[in-house]
Amino acid sequence: MRFNIDFVGKRRAFIFFSILLILISIVLFFVKGFNLGIDFTGGTEVSVLVPDLNFSVAQMRAELSSEDPIFGSARIIKQKPLTTENGQEEKARFSIVVNVESEVELTNIILKALSDKGVTSSDLLSVNRISGFAAQEIKGYAWTAIVIAVALILLYITIRFQFSFGVGAILALVHDLLITLGFYSLFGMEINAPVLAALLTLLGYSLNDTIVVYDRVRENLRKMGGKNIAVIVNKSINDVIVRSLNTSLTTFLAVLTLFIFSGEVLRPFAFGILVGVVVGTYSSLYIAAPVVIKWLERRAR
Repeated sequence: MRFNIDFVGKRRAFIFFSILLILISIVLFFVKGFNLGIDFTGGTEVSVLVPDLNFSVAQMRAELSSEDPIFGSARIIKQKPLTTENGQEEKARFSIVVNVESEVELTNIILKALSDKGVTSSDLLSVNRISGFAAQEIKGYAWTAIVIAVALILLYITIRFQFSFGVGAILALVHDLLITLGFYSLFGMEINAPVLAALLTLLGYSLNDTIVVYDRVRENLRKMGGKNIAVIVNKSINDVIVRSLNTSLTTFLAVLTLFIFSGEVLRPFAFGILVGVVVGTYSSLYIAAPVVIKWLERRAR
């Protein structure tokens, strides 16, 4: 099936839309911030069960704060309830993250504060601790990994195609990264170590989609050398649009299933891929391609 849609003709409107999304994302970064996981903040995380399924985060914070004021600033999240084998919800489950040194002291305070709610030592599912130094190290390595990945991508695209193609690919990747992080901030999704893997996966997925478009552009430049650059790029996008949409839809449905049915640990990872698939496909058409058009038009003059 072949299309003849004027993608290139509408590029100004879509670039404006992308700039608007990026600006909103940046505002969210400063206003709302990020829900950083223990991997990046450090501290001790305790996963605890409460018999009362209707027990809320506000009630949990009030009970814990009455025992120790440090819980007033703790990060408390109500997770998916613990269920029995037949699927019935049995107990409410909470994640409590506090920046304290002693795990034993922390668990003792939690048990004491929640004893009147029927919580016992058997209701403590797990206790995980990451030091502040380790958290800063993980955060530093995370950004280093992303910067190195972007630099290697620019080098690869420049060698395989042209420098202008590499610039277009990098701008598309930065676009995808900023908007995806904006969605994390907007919905308060936790950013943890698996999310870093999701972001790197997103860069690879978006790059793959961009290379498919670039490959066809290069091929059509040889075949249609005398025609307008915008016409050549538009034809190239129409040539590969069905393949790109089919691949994106298949990936989206698979990751959507993972997002719906996965646990709390994998959900932030799936969320990043879910948003990234949509944004990455969009950027390959309306960010990477227009940059190449502009660059090649200037060089032709």
